[in-house]
Amino acid sequence: LQMSGKGADIGGLTYLNNLAYSVPSAANMRRYAEIVRERAVLRKLVSVSDEIASNAFNPQGKQVSAILDEAESKILKIGEEGNRNKQGFHSMPNLVVDLLDRVQELADNGAEDVTGVRTGYFEMDSMTAGLQKGDLIVLAARPSMGKTAFALNIGENVAVNEGLPVAVFSMEMGASQLALRMVGSIGRINQQNLRTGRLSDDEWGRLSETVEKLRTANVFIDETAALSPGELRSRARRLARQFGGTLGLIIVDYLQLMSGSGGNEENRATVIGEISRGLKALAKELQCPVIALSQLNRSVETRPDKRPMMSDLRESGAIEQDADVIMFIYRDEYYNKESKEPGVAEIIIGKQRNGPVGTVKLAFVKSNTRFENLAPGSYSSGSEY
Repeated sequence: LQMSGKGADIGGLTYLNNLAYSVPSAANMRRYAEIVRERAVLRKLVSVSDEIASNAFNPQGKQVSAILDEAESKILKIGEEGNRNKQGFHSMPNLVVDLLDRVQELADNGAEDVTGVRTGYFEMDSMTAGLQKGDLIVLAARPSMGKTAFALNIGENVAVNEGLPVAVFSMEMGASQLALRMVGSIGRINQQNLRTGRLSDDEWGRLSETVEKLRTANVFIDETAALSPGELRSRARRLARQFGGTLGLIIVDYLQLMSGSGGNEENRATVIGEISRGLKALAKELQCPVIALSQLNRSVETRPDKRPMMSDLRESGAIEQDADVIMFIYRDEYYNKESKEPGVAEIIIGKQRNGPVGTVKLAFVKSNTRFENLAPGSYSSGSEY
């Protein structure tokens, strides 16, 4: 500075020497770091606020709802980054204490096979211990096997019998169609009769009872097509805030109908990877199970034994990796008109990160689009991890 003739501009050597006496204490280092982080968050918030204002002034043909979703997603992303920095490591002593408290709580309340959200299917709940908080459950099958029906049946039980809020994101069927299915399923009413209005006196009575049940059930259906992971998470968060920050269950129908956030849909495997990671992150964030329906490849149809396998998942790599549980539906009567098990569906648990794999058999009542429990122990088969 002296060589360049600027030493006097900054106070000279006297000022530089005095700086040594102004060094903050290392004892307050953590607080100084927090101040730096807080200022960084505020700078990001200012930047994002400018972007939101710009989008509001120049919507460029976007729907208002889309602009709102995008704005909320951007702001929440800043909050997520702050929370992620705060979380860090968990020490083993603390984890062990939490585990002991949880085990003691279960023992005090009477040890049960089901520690998660009950699906209403006894054999399946016994094998999975229920749908666990934070788990991504992928339900896959070929068309007409009953993916949507089975997911809705689980949702019905969670909302009506367990009294928990359920969010359904339906990108294939409309909300009114799903409502009709749920009424027919819960009331054991013929779906065709519901669609045409030709109900028997007995069905009219059951319809009235079912409508009363569903009036108090917290089931919410979003029929928006081609949601991105960010949009879906934003809407799920918004709904969860109405119920104390969490939900009983989220159903996504179906995974391949979602869109990527980048707008480039050419590499579907990459897009599906982004979607599956986003759904897993949502399950962890809201601490609730997420059931994502998925398609299967046509290769299933070329085999003599058409029971699905892991390799049949369409764009399977990322789904296999991110899912905690993968279940398949197989109905023999669909392929074999002379089936020895008409009206029986196999729920094949092909992957379970923290439990056994195996098969549970349920009754399928096609006229009501409903899966029912068979006699306990009739058909289930399981294997170790």
